[in-house]
Amino acid sequence: MALINVAAREIHCKIVYYGPGLCGKTTNLKYIHSAVPGHAKGDLLSIATETERTLFFDFLPLDLGQVHGFQTRFHLYTVPGQVLYERTRVAVLNGADGVVFVADSQQSKLRENIQSLQELARNIQAQGKKFLEFPLVLQYNKRDMPNAVPVEVLDHYLNSSIKVPRFEAIASKGDGVFDTLKSISKLVISKL
Repeated sequence: MALINVAAREIHCKIVYYGPGLCGKTTNLKYIHSAVPGHAKGDLLSIATETERTLFFDFLPLDLGQVHGFQTRFHLYTVPGQVLYERTRVAVLNGADGVVFVADSQQSKLRENIQSLQELARNIQAQGKKFLEFPLVLQYNKRDMPNAVPVEVLDHYLNSSIKVPRFEAIASKGDGVFDTLKSISKLVISKL
């Protein structure tokens, strides 16, 4: 739920990057942080395990201008994708205004993508929100991998019933990263 500070004329929105382990959630945030001018961003905080996976969250306050005279700030988080961190994912997802679901395009990750998206739907519904009405964007990451599943197959398994905006990406190169961010930002703002 967006935090509106009337006295400061600010709207704070929370966007969570969600998906299976090693799909590119943290890579998205790192790329955004490296490309955004210094005056429009805060520090990128990361807590990782020995294997460099995100253990808790990355946080990036991003200033995206004004809406009806209010300064908007987007706080970007990632969740840990590993199965054993489901409680942490639930905690980070709490209060989210929108979600970017990052899917790993590799054939071997299709089942993990499906399971992670199903878990996301359950977690959003457990917060009393309607999954099909919740601001959500899909990102098909790692499109440069030789074993990448065709987009039509990913659409069939991940987007056929929800029909949300989706973008192809190579987050490590920045391809599709800002298209995804722009889309989820617009969805979140339109819900406000």
